[in-house]
Amino acid sequence: MKPARVLLVDDDHDLSAALAQSLEIEGLVVETYDRAALALGKIARDDYVVVLTDYLMPGTDGLELMTAVHAIDPVLPVIVMTGHGDVPTAVKCMQQGAHDFIEKPCSIPQLVRSLNNAIERRRLVLENRALRAELGADQGLKGRLVGEHPSMQALRDRIQISAQAGVDALIVGETGTGKEVVARALHDFSDRAGRPFVAINCGAIPADMIESELFGHVAGAFTGAQGAREGRLVFAAGGTVFLDELESMPLDLQAKLLRAIENRTVEPLGSNQSIALDVQFIAAITTTPERDPDLNLRTDLYYRLNVVQLELLPLNQRLSDVPTLFYHFAREARAKYRKEIPDLSPELERQLMSHDWPGNLRELRNVAERFVLGLWNGFSLSLDGPAETLSEQVAAYEAQLIRSALVTHGGKMRPTYEALGLSRKGLYDKIQKHGIDGSKLTQE
Repeated sequence: MKPARVLLVDDDHDLSAALAQSLEIEGLVVETYDRAALALGKIARDDYVVVLTDYLMPGTDGLELMTAVHAIDPVLPVIVMTGHGDVPTAVKCMQQGAHDFIEKPCSIPQLVRSLNNAIERRRLVLENRALRAELGADQGLKGRLVGEHPSMQALRDRIQISAQAGVDALIVGETGTGKEVVARALHDFSDRAGRPFVAINCGAIPADMIESELFGHVAGAFTGAQGAREGRLVFAAGGTVFLDELESMPLDLQAKLLRAIENRTVEPLGSNQSIALDVQFIAAITTTPERDPDLNLRTDLYYRLNVVQLELLPLNQRLSDVPTLFYHFAREARAKYRKEIPDLSPELERQLMSHDWPGNLRELRNVAERFVLGLWNGFSLSLDGPAETLSEQVAAYEAQLIRSALVTHGGKMRPTYEALGLSRKGLYDKIQKHGIDGSKLTQE
C-alpha cells in the first residue's frame, strides 16, 4: 500500500506552505489546496487519504467541506483547524464527525500525532474493506471448495443438486480432505440455511456419553442425571446434523441412530415419549464398507444414509489444485495474522507440487500459515534422527505434526486433537507411541 496522502486545505498560502513543509519533514505526504472544491476533486471513496482543513474559509468552509467528504465516504477522517478556538465550535465540529479539532497556531508534534492516528484509522478501514470484499467473493461454492480438478467441479455440481433436494447425504474422504466444509456447504446452500448446523464428532465423545449427547435424557435417567438435558438431535430442529467419523460410533448406538433417522423421532434416555425430528442428516466416513469389509459401520445405516454420496479425493490425487489452494490458505492467514504474503519462489512451487501431502488440506493449510508467518523452511520428515524405511518416515512425520500442533495450541489437548482430526484417546495413544514429552514442547 502506498503512503497515505494528507490533503491540506487552507486559503492562507503562506501558512499552508509552512505547515506542509513541517509535516513533510515528519515524513508525511502532503498536498495543498486553497479551495475546498479543488480538494474534493481529489477524493474517492477508497482513497488512502485524510483531510486537514481550516475552519473559516471563503466560499465552502471547513464544516461544509467535511460534510461533502463524508458524502463520499462517511468514515474518511477529517481534522479541522481554526484560529478561533472555543468550546462551542469544537463541540460542533466533533458532533458533525470531525476526527479531531486543532487550534492555531498548531503544535506540530500534536498535529503529527493526530494525523498519524487518522492515517492508522484509515488504513484499518481500507484493509477491512478489502478483506470483506475478498471474503464476499469467496461465499460461493467455488470459494469454499477451491480447485479446478475435474473431481472438484463434479463435487460442486453434486452439492448444488443435493442441497436443493434437501436429502440425507454421506461424505467419504480421508482425514483432512475437508468433509466438514462440504457438510456446511450442503447446509448453507439448502432451504435449512439460517437454522442450526450441529456438528458431532463421534470419535471425540466418550462412548459412555455419546448416547446422552445425541438423544438427551430426563432427570434420573442415570447416576448423576439431576436434570433433564436436550439432545443435540433435538437441538438441531429445522437444521442439519453432521455426524463426523461415524464409524467411531459403537454398533449398538448405530442401531438406535438408524431408528431415529428412519422414523424421524427420538426418545431421550429414561423416557417413553418420542420427540419428532425435523433435521437433515449428513454423515462422514473415511472409507466405505465395499473397500474395507472390517469397517465399524452397520451396513443398514450405511445404505440408509447413502442417498447421495459425495467423495473427496486425497490431495495427492489432485495435485494440480495445490498452488491455488496454497494461495487461498495464504490469503486467509494474511487476514488472520495481519502479515503480507511473501513472494512464492519457483523452489517453493516445486516442493509443493512434489510433496505427497499425507495430511491433505489440513497439512497444506498449516504450511501456508507457517509460510506467511515466515516460519517455513521446507519439508523435513525427521526430527529424531535418520528414518530409512517408509514406515519409519511416516512415523517421524506424524510425530512432527503432533509436536507442532501441541506447540501451536499451547499443549492443550482438546484444540490439538480437534485440529488434527483425532479423538482424545487417539491423540493420547499417538503421544505414547511416539514418546512425546509434553514438558519439552515449549522449548521446541
